[in-house]
Parts: sequence; C-alpha cells; structure tokens
Amino acid sequence: MIDRETLPARIVRVLFLGLWLVITIFPLYWIIITSFKTPGAIFSYPLTYWPEVFSFENYIGLFEKAQFGTYIGNSLLVATVAATLATLISMLSAYVLARFEFRSKGVLMMAFLVTQMIPAFIALGPLYLMMVNLGLVDNKMGLMLIYIAVCIPFSTIMLRGFFANVPDALEEAAMIDGLSRFGALFKVIVPVMKPGIVAAFIFNFVNCWNELFLSVTLMNRDSNKTIPTALNGFISSFNIDWGSMSAAAVLTIIPTMLLFAFASRYIVQGLTAGAVKG
Repeated sequence: MIDRETLPARIVRVLFLGLWLVITIFPLYWIIITSFKTPGAIFSYPLTYWPEVFSFENYIGLFEKAQFGTYIGNSLLVATVAATLATLISMLSAYVLARFEFRSKGVLMMAFLVTQMIPAFIALGPLYLMMVNLGLVDNKMGLMLIYIAVCIPFSTIMLRGFFANVPDALEEAAMIDGLSRFGALFKVIVPVMKPGIVAAFIFNFVNCWNELFLSVTLMNRDSNKTIPTALNGFISSFNIDWGSMSAAAVLTIIPTMLLFAFASRYIVQGLTAGAVKG
C-alpha cells in the first residue's frame, strides 16, 4: 500500500526544511555582508542586514597589510601535497588490508580506529618536541609530514571499503592477461575506484586546509603561516578585527566550495559505494 503524503504534512515538511535552511545559511550570509561593510558600519545601530555602501576595504587590507596571498599559497601547497601523498599511501595500505590476510591485520585496523578517537590537541606536546629534534619547526615540510600521518588512518579505513567492493576476479583476470599485481592495481582497479579515491582526497584536503592547532603550534614566521593561523591572528587580547576576519573567511571558503562543486558527483558515488561492504 502506497503511503501518500497529505497536504498539511507536506506544508509542515516544507516549512521545517525552509526554516532549517535559513538557520544554516544565515551565518554564512552574515559573514559575507560583514566583509563588504566599512569598519564603522559593522556595529552600527540599528543593525543593517544589507550594506548601505559596498566597500572592498577589508579585502584590499588583507593583501596590503596581512600578506594574505602568502597564506593562501602556503595553504594550497601544504594541503595539496599532504592530501595527495596521504591518499596515495592510504590507497596502498587499504589495498593490502582488503586483499591479504595476515596475523596483525585486526590489531592494525583497531589501531587505525583508535587514532580517530584521540583529540588532536593531546598530541601537540609530543609532536612539537619531535619536530624540534628533527629541525622541522616553522617548516612547511614538517607540517606536511604531520598532516600526512594524521590523514592516513581515516583514509585507509575509508578506502578499504571501496577495495572490498571490487571483485577479486577483475584483478585476477588482469594478472592472467600478463599484468603484474601493481599493474593490475593501477591500470584496472584504480580507474574503477576513482569516485572513492576522489572522495578520500577531498576529505584529506579539507582537513588539511582547515586545520588550526598544529599550524599555530609549528608555524611562527609569516612567510610559513597557513590560512587558519592567519584567521587566528585577527583576534587580539583587546580587539577582534571582524571586517578583515570576515573577508578572510569568505576567501577561505571559496576553494573548498569550488572543489565540492566540481567533485560532488564523485563524492556521492564514493560514499555510497564504500558504505555497502567492508
């Protein structure tokens, strides 16, 4: 029997979803309009929900005073390199966990899961001491290495589910045709798993792009700071530069929005594929 939705129920559902959408989008809208207000108009009374005069003063100040272009370049470099290497390493480790049986496999999987339960700030002290001993404090390479290590456990667990969904017969047929195991992996399995790999890369990129605690702890010079560290710099002991922070937040959101917009199809396919088995 088909359960037909009544008109009152449909109206309630639409109103509820509309209210939820407004509550979700309003903070983003407020940040955007604040970024286009002059410093004196941000806290003017009464509050205005639309700028009387659009000003680009906050955006211009970011690049003239705060070296925001350097921060964006650092974040793009660190996040792209770390996400790419973490995804590649995770793909290989996930392949081993999905295709081979060995004694410590269960313990290794449990270790990967346990690392996701530990808050990142707990490891700040040991990580900082380790980076000091290696001479990698205030070094983008050191930040990349930590991001790679942080991203690998989650990406491995995620990609293992995708490998489990790929039939063994596909790989075996490729090896019978003359390909090595690595050849079958990269020429046959990886193209099939492209949605899952793209989804893992995007999650890794966004995590590295938004990470704050490690970047604040390890990066001291302005030439090495990333965007989250720059945003934190707009907060002082006695004042918060809301205009510059809002403009920086808008510019920070744009790359991730574009990434999700162009890769949304792969994300949906990857998440639905990886949730079936594994």
